[in-house]
Amino acid sequence: MPGIVGLISRLPAPRCTALVQAMTGVMRHEPFQVSGQWADPELGVYAGWVAHEDTPAAEVHSRLPAEALSLIFTGECYADGTGPANAGMLSHYQCRGENGLAELNGLFAGLLVDGRQKRVLLFNDRYGVGRIYWHETAEAFYFASEAKALLRVLPELRSFDRDGVAQYLGVGSPLNGRTLFRDIHLLPGGACWTFQGGRRQRRSYFASTDWEQLPKLSAAEYTEQFIATFQKVLPRYFAAGSKVGIALTGGLDTRMFMAAHRHDPAAEISYTFTGPSGRTLDDRIAGRVAAACGLEHRLLRLGPDFFRDFGAHADRTVYVTDGTSGWLGAHEIYFHRQARSLATIRLTGNYGSEVLRGVSTFKPLGLAPAMLAPEIFPAVNAAGTALQRGRGAATLFAAFQEIPLNLYGNLAAGASQIRFRTPYLDNALVKLACQRPAELEKSSRPACRLVKATHRGLDRIPTDRGYISDRNDPEIWLRRIFAEVTFKLDYCSNAGLPRQLGVLDPVFKPVVGLLGVAGMHKFLKYSTWLREHWSALVNDRLAAIAHNEYGFWNVPGLQALTRLHLSGQKNYPGEISAVMNLEAVDRCLFRELPRGLDL
Repeated sequence: MPGIVGLISRLPAPRCTALVQAMTGVMRHEPFQVSGQWADPELGVYAGWVAHEDTPAAEVHSRLPAEALSLIFTGECYADGTGPANAGMLSHYQCRGENGLAELNGLFAGLLVDGRQKRVLLFNDRYGVGRIYWHETAEAFYFASEAKALLRVLPELRSFDRDGVAQYLGVGSPLNGRTLFRDIHLLPGGACWTFQGGRRQRRSYFASTDWEQLPKLSAAEYTEQFIATFQKVLPRYFAAGSKVGIALTGGLDTRMFMAAHRHDPAAEISYTFTGPSGRTLDDRIAGRVAAACGLEHRLLRLGPDFFRDFGAHADRTVYVTDGTSGWLGAHEIYFHRQARSLATIRLTGNYGSEVLRGVSTFKPLGLAPAMLAPEIFPAVNAAGTALQRGRGAATLFAAFQEIPLNLYGNLAAGASQIRFRTPYLDNALVKLACQRPAELEKSSRPACRLVKATHRGLDRIPTDRGYISDRNDPEIWLRRIFAEVTFKLDYCSNAGLPRQLGVLDPVFKPVVGLLGVAGMHKFLKYSTWLREHWSALVNDRLAAIAHNEYGFWNVPGLQALTRLHLSGQKNYPGEISAVMNLEAVDRCLFRELPRGLDL
């Protein structure tokens, strides 16, 4: 995906340049991506970048020569006006210095070199979505947007971090700056690390506690401010020099920006990701919403090649995302390649539920203990306990932990193909959500009122979960009950009933099929697909694991639960995915990645 790489070192300039070239090369995943390098040997700074062509990010290296300021930047940064404002960042720094970083809005990471003060700043956005992996040796400080760039030139790091893996198996992601890789760490969100005179100073320009103490608003005040703030910030996410693709669903989060924006059919197109055949409720509702707004709408489907070449798709996903996504996210790159043919920018409703309504899926995974080696099991359990204790306020947890950690993998996969935008991590909206009163926790009322206030036609189209207005009359109540029940039935028909009720699966699934509920809401059926399409692949990879013991698995227990899943007796898609993802990390990023440079 697009990003930056570099090192700060007093090693000979030719060696540093070669290292940056190798780091940059391993991050260029597609022919439509461009790359470049920049260096200041006097300061010992060497950097490179990868970006999508024909985008502002392709010109990530900018200068103010008279002020001896240079910037290497990835992502998008928004000013108070509309559209990305990356080009003005150097002038902003010139006026405000490091303090100006707290005013930046967007998802990004950057390296700023101040030649006059002989100072280097490495920074990222306040949430940490603009990832920076780093490692320090006696000779150099290395950094990169992708961990594989460090693994490429530092092969001694090609092994698992045992605590990071335990956390991954416990909650789906390493925590507290850890990664899956030994001695490779993550820059925290809101970081501004300064390098000057051979010294490194770690500091933060923003902390989530800055918003933790904000006073709560009344329900009426919050709703009024929410509608006004949303309408104010939304135009910047539609501003573009190229076509905007709207990833449209049947839910509230895309409904809000469809209602609050006046659409231009010449500059926008909408699409929905869906399965190989049929139509989900999402597909049908999204089509109605697009028609009401005068936009073309496309369905992007999984084709036969996705199922035929799934092993390659899964490996590609693990490789591109450094293992933050894998088997259960292998559809992301596939879909986003199709979306890129329609528009190079993707505007999505991702994270609206988490930020605005406190919905969370970041919790202990509860993987079957039988698959885990006894030595690692306590650390896996401890990760779940630590996550639960550190949750805090719902909005802060979503913005500063769940999204940059648990939800990062799918973002990284999609961003390898397309420019990613969501209004729901706009600083103004997240800050306001921190002032949401308790009575509106998990409430759809502000969202429904926004839709009604901005587009009277769209407030008459029910969402996939039955929302149509903020009224509480019996018809709407029954509609929501129906949507929730069918959603749960559809989910269980694919993923299976809870394990204690698994014996009822052979009866439950046919009944759901007869009711016409199966496939109504969900089109991703990995639990079923593992059995029907990829059982041979699973067994092949499992055999490799049995002969290359990592020390994480109880191999007999793992083999037993895999047999149970593939035979349809039990459901273990999460367990199988976790094992296959780590196997792919070991194979693709440790063993198959080219070795370090011979310099």
